[in-house]
Amino acid sequence: EVFFTDVRIPAENLVGDLNDGWRLAKVTLGNERVSLSTGGVLWGNGPTAVELIDSIRDMGPVTDPHMRQRIAGVYIEHMLLDLIRMRTLTATLKGQQPGPEASIRKLLADEHGQHVMSLARDYIGAAGMLAGGDGETFVPGTDTKSLGPEKPDGGLMHAGWYDGFMFSQALTIGGGTFAVQRNIIGEWVLGLPREPDVSKGLSWAEAQRVVGRS
Repeated sequence: EVFFTDVRIPAENLVGDLNDGWRLAKVTLGNERVSLSTGGVLWGNGPTAVELIDSIRDMGPVTDPHMRQRIAGVYIEHMLLDLIRMRTLTATLKGQQPGPEASIRKLLADEHGQHVMSLARDYIGAAGMLAGGDGETFVPGTDTKSLGPEKPDGGLMHAGWYDGFMFSQALTIGGGTFAVQRNIIGEWVLGLPREPDVSKGLSWAEAQRVVGRS
């Protein structure tokens, strides 16, 4: 974090109304959470669960009942997220700013991304150790290890699934951690009591001393 003490900004650089900065910051954060939970997994930059399922289907029927249940689970998550995205889009078209549903959407999308990538890793099994990490793949004609929004060439044998799984661990940290999103949902949606703020009314230096003693 970076803190600025006694910094003065010219009035002509003011964004919005005076003393309205926190509301604008929340709007910015809400839009960021929405943008990070659009389209495919991996913050909107990767394929969706549908592309994963298509890649699995290309490898033949799934006979393991537990794996079939996991595949059905990520598909259901995908459909639910699509409905939430349409709800957010409808609000945007009405000129409304994203509210707590932005946190709900990001929380679900991040965990869904991890579920999709974990499923891909587990389904391919030991074969996943043959590609990834060094950018090489044993699928002819595939010259990149990164996953895009489309179904990758080579399906599950594309090295991008390996790298996507490794990157997916960061989804619940970046852009607002899963714990912060749950706090927002608990306070704004469920009406739970706010966490006690031991630094309320204190300067940053005073707050640091209080936190250091606790």
